[in-house]
Formats: sequence, C-alpha cells, structure tokens
Amino acid sequence: MPSNLSPLGALPFRFRRERILVVGCGDVGLRAAAALPGRLRLLALTSSPARRADLRARGITPLLGNLDQPYTLRRLAGLATRVLHLAPPPAEGAGDPRTRELLRALRRRTPPAALAYGSTSGVYGDCRGDWVTETRAPQAQTARGQRRVAAERQLRFFGRSAGVCSSILRIPGIYAPDRAGGTPRERLQRGTPVLRAEDDVYTNHIHADDLARACLAALWRGRPQRVYHVNDDTQLKMGDYFDLAARLYGLPRPPRVTRQQAQQQLSPMQLSFMSESRRLDNTRMKRELRLRLRYPTVGDGLSASG
Repeated sequence: MPSNLSPLGALPFRFRRERILVVGCGDVGLRAAAALPGRLRLLALTSSPARRADLRARGITPLLGNLDQPYTLRRLAGLATRVLHLAPPPAEGAGDPRTRELLRALRRRTPPAALAYGSTSGVYGDCRGDWVTETRAPQAQTARGQRRVAAERQLRFFGRSAGVCSSILRIPGIYAPDRAGGTPRERLQRGTPVLRAEDDVYTNHIHADDLARACLAALWRGRPQRVYHVNDDTQLKMGDYFDLAARLYGLPRPPRVTRQQAQQQLSPMQLSFMSESRRLDNTRMKRELRLRLRYPTVGDGLSASG
C-alpha cells in the first residue's frame, strides 16, 4: 500500500509494516490471510494451543486468547493496524459479549485504523422476496439474527467513538468445493426435500474465495461505519438452486414438498432458512469496495468445482 494512503503516515519504513489481526480465523479467515501480500504481518487470535503450529506454517503468528475469557485479550491492545473480526456470537443468550470484550481490549491503546466484521444477511428477517439494500432496517426474527444485530450496533458505536473505520459485511450462504459442507452435493445425495415452487424462498450466495477478497477490500476501501452486502449476482429460489446443482453433479433433483410437509420432515435449523426470502442488492459492494467477483453466480462456482 502506498505510504501516502497508509494509516501510519510517513513514518520510517521499519514502523510502517501493517499488522493484520484475524479474529475467528476459520476457513474464510485463512483464505483472507493467504490472499494478503507477504510484506504484511499476519496475526490470528486462537483459543486452541493445538492450532499454533498450523498457523505458523501458513505464515501467521498465533496469539492465544479466548473471547469468552476477557483477561486473555489484554495483549491485543495497540497490536494491530487492521482487524478482521469473523468470530460468531455465542450460540445462546442475548447480545454478543464476545464482540463487546474484543472492542474493549482494542480500545485500551491506539485502536486499529480499520475493522471489518462478518455479520449475516439474517439480520433482515423475512422480506417476502423483496429486493433489499443496505438502508433497510434490520428486523431479525431469530435469536441468532438478533445477536448479530447487537454485534453490529457495538461495531458502529466503536467506529464512531474511537475513530475507527468499521465496515459491516452482511453475508448470505457461503459455498466452496474445498470447504466443509461447502456444496449441495451431500444434501442431494441424502435426498433432503425442498419446498414446492409456490412456497419457495429466494436465497443468496457467495463463494468463500470472493468473500475473503471482500473482507480484505473492506479493510482498505470500506467507508466509515458502512454496511455492505457480500453476495454474488445469483437470483434463484432455494429449490431452483438445488435443481441447478443436481444437474451439474448428475444427481437426482430433490423432492418438492409443501411447507406443512417440510415442518414434519426437516430440522428447525433447516426450516429457519426456508422461512426467510429476500434478494440482496450488491451494488454498493461493487462500487465502493471495487470488488470484481471471480464467481458471479453459483453456477460459475459450482461448475468450477467440477
């Protein structure tokens, strides 16, 4: 990055090296780290001592810490110039204490210049198939979505009060052939049903590699306290998506059922994804983050996977 654009300004070179901290360094975090230039110092917070060797092998400095144990986060203060926060909230309870404690730790010394947070498009709740832009008010209908809304509020307040460029990425379904459970193949092989056309819902998608690139773009190009939809150009209902995948894989199409039948056959988690319908507008991502998708549609991504 040119020195005139660096948040560190025109300091001597040895002080200008950016330090990128990844919090929640799972599949997407590792993809983002792999895409960063080698001149940047990469750090990752991990609660597992067993992961340290693997992270080091990838050129990432591991930092032992646990978002559920605030005293372990003190060393994060003033450590990073940019932070990629991909850690989910707790699976139960109200709010997101993990994000709260992370931000509290980052405040103790000079805060980072930028922070990008991976949220979910589930914060909107059911939009009945409408097109949705980032200006639409969240109306999360699940506890999972409500915890994400709480995290977003904390991030935006942190950005305003600490002078940090905080970007919120609202992410839909993530897929990739080399990601655990990252394609519909196993579900198709199990013959899991989908809704009939008249009951079906619109879904949104993003390839994991494109998501990782969007995370990095937000760290350098995101506008202060800005929300971005990170999704591809696909406009398919869920059943049509699985039909497309079945055709590409040479597998039988999934059976179609009514919503009442689905309630009897599917898990609460599966049903929750069939209860919300929306189409995300990704214009802001393309214009402001200047992201050119490698996989503009799920057809492109699934075809590339073989």
